Amino acid sequence: MDGGVTENTYISKLITVQEGEWAGWSCYPGGDPYEDLAGPFYYRVGDDGRAVCAFRAEYKHLNGGGFLHGGCVMTFADFALFVIARDVIDGSRTVTATFNGELVGTAHEGDLVECTGEVVKAGRSMVFVRGIITSKGEPVMSFSSVLKKMGSRS
Repeated sequence: MDGGVTENTYISKLITVQEGEWAGWSCYPGGDPYEDLAGPFYYRVGDDGRAVCAFRAEYKHLNGGGFLHGGCVMTFADFALFVIARDVIDGSRTVTATFNGELVGTAHEGDLVECTGEVVKAGRSMVFVRGIITSKGEPVMSFSSVLKKMGSRS
């Protein structure tokens, strides 16, 4: 979801899944080639108006030890922070400026991995976000990030 216009421009299109496990959840296929490869990642808005992001851990998400790869967790967190900040980004071209994360747990193949978070502060050009990733009710990663608004998309 963050990135610039290149020769191979990717166009993010928000879709709502209509069937299967993810019916009613939304995703952005085609918006970020790396997330498309690493995901699929989904989100929905809860009754309280807050975003919940999720994915089901697959074999491709695991490391050599058989549990969730830290790089996958960080990629999911990067996806989630843009969803969490979606209302304050409001169509601006935005990039991840800083990212801090603490890997405090793990998940295994087949586990549901979820993320919730909040915008701590939204300034004119900087958005401060924090979140927690969990699986089976246990923390997997806590993170904080600063997003930099770069201006309108052209």
